[in-house]
Amino acid sequence: MTLSRPADDIAVLVARVLLGVVLVAHGLQKLLTDGIGATGAAFGSMGVPLPTVSAIYAMVAELGGGLLLLVGLVTTVAAGLVALDMLGALIIVHVRNGVFVDQGGWELVGLIAVVALLVAAVGGGRYSLDGLLAARRHSITAASSG
Repeated sequence: MTLSRPADDIAVLVARVLLGVVLVAHGLQKLLTDGIGATGAAFGSMGVPLPTVSAIYAMVAELGGGLLLLVGLVTTVAAGLVALDMLGALIIVHVRNGVFVDQGGWELVGLIAVVALLVAAVGGGRYSLDGLLAARRHSITAASSG
């Protein structure tokens, strides 16, 4: 989807960067603070299937996806993988705990999933590496056809 107004691109930039920061923090927490082993054990105690594999996927989706969202590179794919990560967390762990995050509820993962879905739907916007690459491709195509 091509956004037409600069304000649209600024809104996508802000959403993408803030989402990226939150995801990088959570990915680093899984990797460095808790470690994959402890994260997998915690996932197992919450009933997450294949807990170590799921912990690795969550860490990669959050850390890798967050970094890609920060710069706006392969934005649609990164945001889609994040949305899937959050959907799994929502269904497997959080929905049964109600809304509020302080009670283990779904509000944080729900919001992350929705923002990720929106970013996946609209792309990285003009102020992203995806946007820069698209503009470059467009100018090369226009120069070669003109």
